[in-house]
Order: sequence, then structure tokens, then C-alpha cells
Amino acid sequence: MAIPVPGQPVRGSLSGKPIMALLDLLGRTWALGVIWQLHKGPSTFRELQSRCEQISPSLLNTRIKELIALKLVEKHDSGYRLSQQGKDLYEIIAPLGDWSKQWAKQITT
Repeated sequence: MAIPVPGQPVRGSLSGKPIMALLDLLGRTWALGVIWQLHKGPSTFRELQSRCEQISPSLLNTRIKELIALKLVEKHDSGYRLSQQGKDLYEIIAPLGDWSKQWAKQITT
């Protein structure tokens, strides 16, 4: 599966709109999870794999390569870390964590 790039067709959309590329990326298994875990700080591959629970090494490697190619993650001396673009994206999605806790309470009580 090709890396979703703005300006090109992606899964579910031929428009090339940037939002469609982003939604394709974030809908991929563990893409959002890797971003979520890296907001806590830089991580080695093994540490990130541990943070991501049951992710296989091959899937993590694929996601890291995609996120690096899309300039959301950077390779650093201490492992991997979010780029400034990745940090900006995290700030946009972080409120979903709080919302999901409230939602979970509402549907489980």
C-alpha cells in the first residue's frame, strides 16, 4: 500500500485533498498510536514497540518509515521523536483522549 500523500489519490478518495491523505494515514493500523506514544518523548525502536503493546516489529517498522517520509517523525540520536509537524498534529488530536474518557463514562453507566 502506497504512503498517503496530499495531491494523490488515497484509499477511499481520488480527490488528492490533504485531509483525505491525513485520514488515510491516521486510519492505518497503529499510525495514530505511534504518534500518540511518541508525544511522551523520544524512544528507541524497542521502547516504542513496548509502548505500543502488541505491535509487530514489521508493522512498527513500516509505520515509522511512513511517518518519517511524511515528516511527522524524525530519527534522532536517542531514537525516534515527533517532528514539529508531528507535535502540531498531536496537539490537534490530544483532545480526543479527554473526549473519549467522557464518552466511555456515558456509554458504560
